[in-house]
Amino acid sequence: MCDTIAIVADDRVLFAKNSDRDPNESQFLDWQPRLDHPSGAELRCTWITIPQAARTHAVLLSRPFWMWGAEIGSNEHGVTIGNEAVFTRERYAKTGLTGMDLVRLALERSETAEQACEVIATLLEKHGQGGGCGHEHKSFTYHNSFIVADPREARVLETAGRHWAVDRVVGARSISNGLTIPGFAERHSDSVATRVSGCRLRQPRTEKLASEHHTVRNLMNVLRDHGPEGSYPHYSMINGGLNAPCVHATGLVAASQTTASWVSELRPGNCLHWVTGTASPCTSLFKPVRVDDPLSLEPYPTDINDGKSLWWRHECFARRVLMDPERLMPVFQSQRDAIEERWLATPPQSRDAFREGDALLAEWTAAAAMHPAKDTRPFWVRAYWAKRNRRAGI
Repeated sequence: MCDTIAIVADDRVLFAKNSDRDPNESQFLDWQPRLDHPSGAELRCTWITIPQAARTHAVLLSRPFWMWGAEIGSNEHGVTIGNEAVFTRERYAKTGLTGMDLVRLALERSETAEQACEVIATLLEKHGQGGGCGHEHKSFTYHNSFIVADPREARVLETAGRHWAVDRVVGARSISNGLTIPGFAERHSDSVATRVSGCRLRQPRTEKLASEHHTVRNLMNVLRDHGPEGSYPHYSMINGGLNAPCVHATGLVAASQTTASWVSELRPGNCLHWVTGTASPCTSLFKPVRVDDPLSLEPYPTDINDGKSLWWRHECFARRVLMDPERLMPVFQSQRDAIEERWLATPPQSRDAFREGDALLAEWTAAAAMHPAKDTRPFWVRAYWAKRNRRAGI
């Protein structure tokens, strides 16, 4: 599950996304350069092979470790895209392009939001969408919707099988795990699966919160939001934390976890992105990155705790904090917020921000370990996370 937001202002476009996936399904930041490809070249996506484009643009991706495609990304022209799982009455194909494949393909092959929508629509009609999209449940599949933005505009593109519709964004707009475009939604939506996803609660909340303040800081806060019930996660036995944008896994019917978060400020000739590179934005630090300034963030994570990658070092910290958030979040939150305010005022070089972030993560991990804490979550939440921790080797 996921939430994606766009705000179209007079002089810029803001974009934000939480990527919600299985708890041990790590993501990493992946920079790919501009490339020329020989005539007749083929491209292996996650499940199928398609013709390669003559040229692909430089991209920065937030990519689940086992996929070719990406959950979130931007290219050298400022085109920025996030996708959502949506549930429809159309047939789900056993194979095809995944929504994540379509995100990466559109970024590699377009220079504007309009072109990116055309790329997605053309590929969808030719190759279809399908194939397993889950990590824990390999056969889990869905259709997709997208927010496609550039420094001048943003569009919502929604799909159902090979059908699609596009709507321009005016002001603030958010999408979640349900179709929203009038007419298209009524024709294609699966109302039961859409309701279980929690999107009918999350989508209006993210759109309302985003419309209140058109700033990068506010969008960071929206992605960290735990809903109207309070500052800390709340859990449903049916769908875990899916009723709020900052999603925390558990749930007997649906379970999902925010595994990466991203905010962009897109201006003509100047696009800056703020990424966590880690799960649980409520425990994470947003750091500035640019498409044209690649970093080496090795080792890249998998679904097993390696003790070295950024994603897993943060995950060990976050999982302890979220056992008793009321006691442990105050250990680091005020310092984190102050660092982000300083960076927002004067963005540092990405290398310096990640270096400082690593030092802070080590400091916060040690401080959390010094505070006595008990697991205050409901019993079914404790059982769910004990199982995932065993699988990950935590």
